[in-house]
Amino acid sequence: MSTPQLSLQLYSVRDALRADEDGTLARLAATGLRNVEVFDFVNRPEELAEALGRHGLTARTGHAGIAAPDQGRDALERTFAAAKTLGLETVYEPMVHADRWADAEHITHTAKLLNDAATIAADHGLRVGYHNHSQEFTPTVDGLSAYEWFVARLDDTVDLELDVYWASAGGNDAVALLGRLGDRVTALHIKDGAVIDDPFTTGAPFDIAQTRQVSAGQGEIPVDAALAAAPNAAYAIVEFDTYAGDIFEGIAGSVAHLREKGIV
Repeated sequence: MSTPQLSLQLYSVRDALRADEDGTLARLAATGLRNVEVFDFVNRPEELAEALGRHGLTARTGHAGIAAPDQGRDALERTFAAAKTLGLETVYEPMVHADRWADAEHITHTAKLLNDAATIAADHGLRVGYHNHSQEFTPTVDGLSAYEWFVARLDDTVDLELDVYWASAGGNDAVALLGRLGDRVTALHIKDGAVIDDPFTTGAPFDIAQTRQVSAGQGEIPVDAALAAAPNAAYAIVEFDTYAGDIFEGIAGSVAHLREKGIV
């Protein structure tokens, strides 16, 4: 069993980054963080790499759209070139919307898009993967959740980044899921809060504040058990979609919780 490295998805501090990128990165570094996960990086990889480097931060994982039905090879090549400039190891597709999980045909096509992207990424020395929300677990195909049916159609070159909060939404057992996925899971999104029904499939109005997200270990999500159930995950990545208080205090609380578990 390996110990994952601690990281933070920068989307958690997106508002602070827009207001003061340099100051925000300095505050994150002051918490002792050394790794971050980037988003929206394709148009500015050199600038972002320099900004991270000034504060002793590195990025080994990132989120970028790599499974859009209309995405051509040129766009993927550009994404992976930017990822290489930043020093990433893996690029994760952050979200495939609910309408593409409704039937086997759409799910199979999404798996093919990621398999094809993995082949192109390999030419850049990179891997690709998929990051879930909750809409993947609501439909079923052949008695399996759409998510697990999808995973069975991915090549071994496609990794999984399991968001333990969203995998738990709707009452799913994220820990049991991790046991079934085994070493396919290369990273975890560590996110805690209130268990809610899947808000994405219905299309009904949804306020992200309903998730009542809190620091790791303070909510209803089995964060610690999930960490134990993913012994081959290389990264434990703190993320907040929303936070009612000072986001830096929320991050500090999650960082402290993970450090108590030996994750640094």
